Amino acid sequence: MASIFTKIINGEIPCYKIAEDEHFFSFLDINPNAQGHALCIPKKEVDKLFDLDKETYQGLMNFSRKIAIAIEKTVSCKRVGMAVVGLEVPHVHVHLIPLNDMREMTFQHKVSMQKEEFIALAEAIRANL
Repeated sequence: MASIFTKIINGEIPCYKIAEDEHFFSFLDINPNAQGHALCIPKKEVDKLFDLDKETYQGLMNFSRKIAIAIEKTVSCKRVGMAVVGLEVPHVHVHLIPLNDMREMTFQHKVSMQKEEFIALAEAIRANL
């Protein structure tokens, strides 16, 4: 059965897309730790990060770096943190989280955003790619 992320890639579930290329996809997390919290995923559905082949792993890191730089240009933050946890969705995903405080990295701290804010933020990050 396809993961929720594969359904997002296939357009079966809507998202606030930031970027996409032949192998990778990025979108805003709809339950963000901070404004600008994004996910980067490989289009190939693989459960665990270290099960990715070397080329896909390195490609995901390069793609994530590009997205993180755009986030940092867009969202006021001290830095963009990165986490790969992967327990909730069995599809490799990199969390990119704008940080001003360590609590934003705990996944216990969430911010509320309206649809219009998500749309504007995704557009602003895309403009900084």
